[in-house]
Amino acid sequence: MKVIILCGGMGTRLREETEYKPKPMVEIGGKPILWHIMKLYAHYGYKEFILALGYKGNVIRNYFLNYHYYNNDFTVQLGNKNSVEVHGNHSEGDWKVTLVDTGLDSMTGHRAKLCGKYINEDNFMLTYGDAVSNVKITDLVDFHKRQNKIGTVTGVFPPSRFGDLAISGNLVEKFKEKPKDTTDRNPINGGFFVFKKEFLSLIPSDPECDLEREPLKNLVKQKQLAVYRHYDFWQCMDTYRDYLLLNKLWAENPKWKV
Repeated sequence: MKVIILCGGMGTRLREETEYKPKPMVEIGGKPILWHIMKLYAHYGYKEFILALGYKGNVIRNYFLNYHYYNNDFTVQLGNKNSVEVHGNHSEGDWKVTLVDTGLDSMTGHRAKLCGKYINEDNFMLTYGDAVSNVKITDLVDFHKRQNKIGTVTGVFPPSRFGDLAISGNLVEKFKEKPKDTTDRNPINGGFFVFKKEFLSLIPSDPECDLEREPLKNLVKQKQLAVYRHYDFWQCMDTYRDYLLLNKLWAENPKWKV
C-alpha cells in the first residue's frame, strides 16, 4: 500500500519558516516534519511514498536527490578530478519516494487526483505534510478493512487551548477551564486517511477541488467514510507557536518518535 503525502501548500500562517521553504520541510529537531511523518509509516512497514509537490517543490526534490549528503559527513575533492566521499551510512534503505508536480495553486483534492496514476493497489493511504502523531498505522489499516468503506479518516482529539463559557441568554452561568478529558468531545480531521482506489475516480479533475469539500462530503452522504478514533498524541504545525511546541516536545518527550 502506497502513501500519498500532500506537500504543496504555502503555509502562510507559518511565514517565519515558509518564506524560503515549503511547510513540510520546516524542521523539528533538525529534520523536516515530512521526514518525521515518513518515519512513522516506515516503522509500520509502509515505505512507498508519493509526494504531491507544489509551493517550492524544488526544495523537497533537492532534499531527496541529495539525501546522503544532507544526512552524512562527506569530503569533496576539488580540482581536475572532482569527487565526493561520503562518511557514514545514515540511510533510509528501502524507502521508495515518487515526487509529483501537482501545480503551484492546486487544492488538496486535485493534488491527490494527480498522484492517482501511481496507485495500482486496491487501497492507498493519504495524509497531510504538516502533522505528526503516534497513531498505530497497522491498527488503522485493519480498521479500514473491517469497515469495508471507501474511506477512513483518523479522528483526533487535540487538547483545547481555551476554556468554555456555559451561557443562558446573555449571561454567563459558568466558566469552564480547559478540558482535560478528550473522550467526550467530537474528534477533528487528523489526516492519516485510508482509501479504496475507487475514491480517486470520485475526485473531479478540477484544480480548485478541495479534498475536504466535494470528495469527502460526498463520501459522507453515501455513508462511505468511517472514522478511526485516535485518543493519543497528535499535533499539527500550523503556526509558529506550533513549531516552537513541536521542537520543545522533541527535546523533552517526543511521543511520536519511533
